[in-house]
Amino acid sequence: MRRLSSFFLRLLPALLLVAIVSGPARACVGDCNDDGEVPVDELVAGVGIALGQSSVAGCPALDRDEDDAVGVDELVAAVSSAIDGCRVPTPTPIAETRCAVPPGEAVNFDPDEPFCELLSSYRFFRDGSAQIPNDGVVPYDLNTTLFSDYAGKHRFLWLPPGTSALYDDEESFEFPVGTVIIKTFAYPADFRDPLLGERLLETRLIVRRDDEWEPITYLWNAEETEARRRIIGARIPVTWIDDEGETRSINYQVPNTNQCGECHEEHDEAFGPLGPKARNLNRDYPYPEGTENQLAHLTAAGLLAGAPDPEAAPRAAVFDDPETGTLEFRARTYLDVNCGNCHNPSGLARTSGLYLDIFESDPARLGICKTPVAAGQGSGDRKFDIVPGAPDESILIYRMESTEAGVAMPELGRQTAHDEGVDVVREWIESLPGECGGSPAG
Repeated sequence: MRRLSSFFLRLLPALLLVAIVSGPARACVGDCNDDGEVPVDELVAGVGIALGQSSVAGCPALDRDEDDAVGVDELVAAVSSAIDGCRVPTPTPIAETRCAVPPGEAVNFDPDEPFCELLSSYRFFRDGSAQIPNDGVVPYDLNTTLFSDYAGKHRFLWLPPGTSALYDDEESFEFPVGTVIIKTFAYPADFRDPLLGERLLETRLIVRRDDEWEPITYLWNAEETEARRRIIGARIPVTWIDDEGETRSINYQVPNTNQCGECHEEHDEAFGPLGPKARNLNRDYPYPEGTENQLAHLTAAGLLAGAPDPEAAPRAAVFDDPETGTLEFRARTYLDVNCGNCHNPSGLARTSGLYLDIFESDPARLGICKTPVAAGQGSGDRKFDIVPGAPDESILIYRMESTEAGVAMPELGRQTAHDEGVDVVREWIESLPGECGGSPAG
């Protein structure tokens, strides 16, 4: 291996010659730390990845063709970036090719038409880069949100004029045909200072067609001026400063369209929305015209029918805010939002017998002293899903803390552990009385 490494390093001058002959770089291949330059140490890192000495995750910018490997052509491109600088060509304006865009300023959406190529063609936003919604597009938020590698989310709802959703006490509301639920994923530059701005990554739509819900994803360009339809998914290197002032980086995963169903098939393998439920929406929101309860606001706007007074509606806890509920309620809410969409009696994980939705009342089905249906690496050699008083002996905590493929839960949507969420669930398990298997827990 050392000989191969030396060979590749001796090959660098030849790569330099090839890069010069090939002309200037057309993109910043090899810019591992996204600083606009490719120094020698990043070229050497590329050689190591090409030799299999390290993972491509260490420098996704080298993997131009996204095949999880670095070839000679990509090394040549990286050398070209080092010589000529990271000069990305001015993007050619993209024309809409898939849907009609009539003149006007109002929202442009027809549930009978195919998805547009460009997010801007729908006119959901007055200013997409600032996420300022158009008239009729209503922003909303949830009491406790699904964890997605610490990404921030902007949520919006649009219903065809003159229609309304039907309230439900437990499940997602029944929305009319033509409804669009919009969610943009973004990373603040510094979680401690929102004024420093954020980076938009993707906007996901789920659309109520005549006979089903259908998802589509739009990927934002580097200038954040447009988002384009993306079916096959993508990997985006992201760096941010967290609440503690630490710099964090991940290879953010944009799911492909098929993967959306793995989370959104909450009941009987039928795709649908997850967030817009009474308990999640029953909270105040700072609308431009003033702060108001979201259920009351939707009702007053004619967008929601059959809702009771918010005081009579269920309300989920904010998992990390003790003022919103007991420790158990906050931990159960976190599990409901992050796990209950699959782990419920009619969800995709129903055969596990582990039900983590907020309505489960049977301790065994909730996982307390329950043995797993299938053992293996997913159990971490632990015997029970939840061991009262002993979070470190509980499979649930083991899988929540893991980032290993085949072990980590949830399986999709995260590459990092959610420290704050794990802490709440861990504290709840620690507080549980009882024992498993005839021996004191812990």
